[in-house]
Amino acid sequence: MTKVRVLSYNLHSLRDDRRALASVVREVAPDVAILQEAPRRFRWRQKSADLARDFDLVIGGGGLPSLGNLILTNLRVRAVENWNVQYPLTPGRHMRGAAFVRCRVGRSTFVAVGSHLSTDANERPHQAALLKKYLNEVAEPVVFGGDLNENSGGAAWRMIADGLADAAGEDERHTFPCTAPRDRIDAVFADPRMRVLQYDVVDTPQAHAASDHFPVVVDLEID
Repeated sequence: MTKVRVLSYNLHSLRDDRRALASVVREVAPDVAILQEAPRRFRWRQKSADLARDFDLVIGGGGLPSLGNLILTNLRVRAVENWNVQYPLTPGRHMRGAAFVRCRVGRSTFVAVGSHLSTDANERPHQAALLKKYLNEVAEPVVFGGDLNENSGGAAWRMIADGLADAAGEDERHTFPCTAPRDRIDAVFADPRMRVLQYDVVDTPQAHAASDHFPVVVDLEID
């Protein structure tokens, strides 16, 4: 059995307290960090490398090709392959996508996936349907972390969650916005071949300063 700690975190485009952000991630000490609103424009490679260094992690995949979804790992995890998908552009909206990284820890292999869906309720289900297609094509166990921009029960949420386990279980703690949490729009879904050992939403003074989202942390066990 292999245990893996996964962090899913919307970084608010690094607009907030970078020192607090680094402290939050280092305190969590994830094996895999699935990040939304990471660098995606000018000098994104260097900015992503700087971010990984601040977090004591290394780059697994993502960045500009996945339109701001970034997956980092610690040195315990070997990123053996990565790829990206981009959703069709809706005129007047932000272009969005997803990052995939095939990870190996010991004898266990799994695929970490991250995405940040649209704020538009009409566009979001179409993105979710495309993402689900790609998720279903992965042979290995999948762990997905993302900002779905809707609460559980929404069409996009239900589509992505189908066949996966919502790591929160009965825990409905809100993740957004930090100033007055009212929505649970940040989620981690785990393949049935994984067991959820622990779920947490990090609500600390540093987390309030680091982003407008709280990070979600999940401990998993993989055969």
